[in-house]
Amino acid sequence: MTFVDRISWPIALALVGFLGLSPFVPEPHVWEKLKMLFDGTLTQPVDVFDLALHGTPWVLFALKLVRLPSTPRDPQ
Repeated sequence: MTFVDRISWPIALALVGFLGLSPFVPEPHVWEKLKMLFDGTLTQPVDVFDLALHGTPWVLFALKLVRLPSTPRDPQ
C-alpha cells in the first residue's frame, strides 16, 4: 500500500474532482454507471470500462482515508 501512501492528498482530491466526477452535465458518469449497475443494465463492455475509469479515483481516495490512521507520521 505504499503506492497509495505516496500519492498526495491534493492529487487524490484533484483526481476525484476531475476524473471521478467528469462529465459534470447532465450527471457525473460514475453516478450514471452506478445506477446502471444496481439496475442490472451495466452489460456493455464500454460501460464496465467507464465505471472502472471513473470509479478508480474514488477507490483510491477511500483507500487513503482508510489508511490515514495507520500511516506513520514524521517525528518532526
